[in-house]
Amino acid sequence: MTSSNLASSNTPLNPDVSGSLAATRDPARRQARDRKRRFNRGLRQALLAGGVVAAAGAAVLALRPRAVPVDLAQATRGALVVAIQESGMTRVKDRYVVSAPVSGRVSRLALEVGDPVKEGDALAEIAPVVSPLLDARTRAEAEAHLGAAESAQGQARAQMARATLASELAQQDLERSRKLAAAGSIASQALEQAEFAARMRAEEVSSAIFSSKVAAEEARVARVTLGKDSDGAGRDRHVDVLSPIAGTVLRIQQKSAGVVQAGASLVEVGDPKGLEAVVDLLTTDAVRVQPGTQTVIDGWGGGQPLAGRVRRIEPSAFTRPSALGVDEQRVNVVIALTDPPGQWAALGDGYRVEARFVLWESPDVLKVPQGAVFRYREQWAVFCVEGGSARLVPVQIGHRGESEVEIVSGLAPGARVAVHPGDRVKDGVRVEAR
Repeated sequence: MTSSNLASSNTPLNPDVSGSLAATRDPARRQARDRKRRFNRGLRQALLAGGVVAAAGAAVLALRPRAVPVDLAQATRGALVVAIQESGMTRVKDRYVVSAPVSGRVSRLALEVGDPVKEGDALAEIAPVVSPLLDARTRAEAEAHLGAAESAQGQARAQMARATLASELAQQDLERSRKLAAAGSIASQALEQAEFAARMRAEEVSSAIFSSKVAAEEARVARVTLGKDSDGAGRDRHVDVLSPIAGTVLRIQQKSAGVVQAGASLVEVGDPKGLEAVVDLLTTDAVRVQPGTQTVIDGWGGGQPLAGRVRRIEPSAFTRPSALGVDEQRVNVVIALTDPPGQWAALGDGYRVEARFVLWESPDVLKVPQGAVFRYREQWAVFCVEGGSARLVPVQIGHRGESEVEIVSGLAPGARVAVHPGDRVKDGVRVEAR
């Protein structure tokens, strides 16, 4: 044997190589190794498939639309009231504004708001106004007029004295003429002339008397202008302002003493037991209200609502701006309180109240919130929620209340509907309760 063969024979073999060689020589070990390889390959394929499935599921879930949150309500049976609610105020039904019958100086009123008065009681006194003050020029003119009037008065007295003397002389001549005529010493024509002269002188005396009176009155007028009238009886004259009814003082326009003109308002008087409510409605709402319509008065501060009925709808409307500044046509509706006065004794004139006009009511109807009903094409519809999805259901509605609406057909009691669904809710869309 050579040295090379000896070296190769003495070199140890690689373990892997020796194992492969042993495996090739051992069939059992070869089969076990193949099974292990197939298991590892299947495990890798299963993990890869699971990853693909998980990624696909995540993608599906990510792309799937989320449920739309909505408010849900149920269709229920119960009472429904159709009413119009508006604010108004109370007022005394029969009120009287007492005004000054004449111009003058009114006395200070001793009455206070709320004081009771009887029919015919004196509410105030009106006295004549004091003469105004005169400036220097006006006073000088008035004094000149007074001097002229006094001079005219003296002239009238002198004329009256002259006319009296002439009348006495004419009367004496008439007596002598009558004696001479009776004796036949003078003709009848002379007697007639004497009688005519006596009558003329008597008329002159009457004229002088009237002239004297005129001059005296002119002098008096001049003295009054100057404030020198000695007659003080006018200072005690006054006119009483009387109450037209028995009631209560509601308002006082002229409390202090002062000069007023004829027709100026002084006091308002009325009977607070005759109270009514006045509510201004939109004309579009007022046409739905009729005299006799049942009304509920609330928000007046009392514990219980008050009952009333519409007594009158005024025939003439008026324009009033709304809170947004939009002009609205409104009309006053007068409500008579039907409850006993003891229940609303705390109410007074001009108090604010809330009135609800009941147009229609029923104790048992199928109803849903108004926000659940909307217009769809040419009809009304709602979104019913069934199995987590919204379903468009056409319905027929009846009366509409303040917050609910009557369902005539299309829904069953207990059905869940979406309230104010919004634009995201469509037929078949998934929804969830908010």
